[in-house]
Amino acid sequence: MMIKETPMAGEEHASQDFWFPGRWIGGISLIIAPLALLAGILIRIQFHFFFPQQLEAFEQHPTLVSTSYNFFVAGNILLWPAIITLARYIGIKKRQWALWGGSFVIFGLFARSFHAGVDHFAFQLVGLQGLDMATKTVADSYGVFHIISTLNGTIIFGWIILAIGSYLSGTLGLIRSIALACMSALMIGVLKGSSIVSIIATLGLCVALVPLGIHVLKDGPGLSYKTIGSWLLLIAAVIVCLFLFGQAG
Repeated sequence: MMIKETPMAGEEHASQDFWFPGRWIGGISLIIAPLALLAGILIRIQFHFFFPQQLEAFEQHPTLVSTSYNFFVAGNILLWPAIITLARYIGIKKRQWALWGGSFVIFGLFARSFHAGVDHFAFQLVGLQGLDMATKTVADSYGVFHIISTLNGTIIFGWIILAIGSYLSGTLGLIRSIALACMSALMIGVLKGSSIVSIIATLGLCVALVPLGIHVLKDGPGLSYKTIGSWLLLIAAVIVCLFLFGQAG
């Protein structure tokens, strides 16, 4: 016979207060991720948008181009807690908009991370095979189908759905909801450079999410000494892992 456990006093209330990824991770992500994406876009704005010129730019300015792409992929990875946090706030009043918008955008973030890996490999070909051969290799394989390609459209529609949900739920005002929807114009694919549209899209993301991140961080009590200590240990462990495994693979 199964025994049903009854929550102790206070446990049920505590469980209702918990949400993933939490106020601090979600709030910090809402602030840092859009700024990292914008920085990545701005750093490479001086180079032409298409992949032959991106490879040529890497050959001539490897540190600058690598920094740009690293900022962008870091911002893309850091966006997942931000999107979950935004969807949580939308879902308080508009659950379906939060569910579909958040899911579509996060699926699209996986696609962008996949493309970032291809970008990195393509840049390594420049050093290994030379610019001409690397350009020919990328050109010959450009547009080849991969299962990840099926996710490309999700992020485009996902931003629009999230923007509508943000406005209908009152999470964001009209202007910031429109700014969020601008992210649907950000091109997705391999070796995509920057353009005026890219700047508008990522700047719109900053306008939409950074103030929300500040609000989320203020929406609750401060950190306890125990929590601060746990965070410091976690950060130290991450730094150690970066030094130990950063060169692996």
